[in-house]
Amino acid sequence: MQQDSHPHKVIEPRHTDALEINLRHLRSFSAVAAAGSVSGAAEALYRVPSGVTRSISELEGALGRPLFDRQARGMAINSYGELVLVRARRIEREFEDARAQLVARGGTGASTDVHSLFGSILNGRRLAVIASLAEKRNMPAVAREFGITQPGISAALKALEDGLGVALFDRSARGLAPTQAGEIAAFYFKRVLAELRHIGPDIAASEGTLQGTVHVGALPLGRTRILPLAVASLLARHPLLHVTTVESPYDALAASLRSGDIDFILGALRHADEARDLQQQALFEDRISVIARAGHPLALEPRIDFDTLRRATWALSRRGSPSRELIERFFSQANQSLPEPAVETGDLAVLRGLLLESDMLTAISAHQLHYEIRDGSLVVLDFPLEQTKRQIGLTQRPGAFPSPGARALMQEIGGVVASLPDFHTQT
Repeated sequence: MQQDSHPHKVIEPRHTDALEINLRHLRSFSAVAAAGSVSGAAEALYRVPSGVTRSISELEGALGRPLFDRQARGMAINSYGELVLVRARRIEREFEDARAQLVARGGTGASTDVHSLFGSILNGRRLAVIASLAEKRNMPAVAREFGITQPGISAALKALEDGLGVALFDRSARGLAPTQAGEIAAFYFKRVLAELRHIGPDIAASEGTLQGTVHVGALPLGRTRILPLAVASLLARHPLLHVTTVESPYDALAASLRSGDIDFILGALRHADEARDLQQQALFEDRISVIARAGHPLALEPRIDFDTLRRATWALSRRGSPSRELIERFFSQANQSLPEPAVETGDLAVLRGLLLESDMLTAISAHQLHYEIRDGSLVVLDFPLEQTKRQIGLTQRPGAFPSPGARALMQEIGGVVASLPDFHTQT
């Protein structure tokens, strides 16, 4: 067996290394794994064997690990190579799906060799540049973000558009606007970037180290206790792991989940028709409570009825939010009119301040104000809302293969929920 010329290195915890992985090298790697030899791969790729050999060597150098055992009979993929091959094959499927969508909806010709074309983009950085252009729609801003020149971006974009035979962006005095083909390309480029981002953490986890970045879509209910407890516990054991939370409305988080920008969502689950292309896992059951400050006049009332609630001043979640829909449905099913809120807000800090500094009421999950209720500054009023039950849990993209860090964090979240007595765990 040939001596490995690539000394092991620590895989970087961030995903900057992923941006430098050469897609052509990755395709050569897949071909060698399939053929079992450089010569077989070279024939399949219509390349010279020396070029394929160089691609494999440079990919191994970039990852700091050997991917094959060199033998007299050919190239035998090793355990590191098996990990990379999983991601490489997923990337190939993403490119194939991109090709199908570009042909069906983007105006690309059916004969376009998208695999070779996307491979010519060179690396993940180019993918990230195109995806960022679609998001920011401003070439100078993207050039600053990636530390490259605008002419360099223009040249790469033109080469890709020429190869596809369609424009990815409309140019105007106001900047760039992605065409339908541009939206499709950016969507699948992000999904490829997610796979590239996980290669380093996959390798590190096989050696007993959890690292890399986990991107969590955090809906309101999970932010107060569940996610902080889970993250703190996990990072205490795996300090090289990095967690980024994204706080946005559900629709925005779901879009980011579909494109691979985030790994999973923690929060209230949606109806099946709203999340028909997503995979949901219930962790516990929650319900809405009527909450007020300690010492609120209604806190001492022996009996609270609908008329009493209507006379109160309310601060509610914005219309269309899950908690707002639940309270509206509760009043409607009781044939009662919902109190008109004086304040509508999705900001828990604003809501907390309004409750503490006034006689306003709200109707949200008590878990979101757990610490104020625990220390006695806020109280749950005696007006049960049993009909407002909902499931809280994790949402993922079907078919996704999360990084080891993301899988560990989801497991940690489940452990936190199971360990706290005030959560009604789903069985």
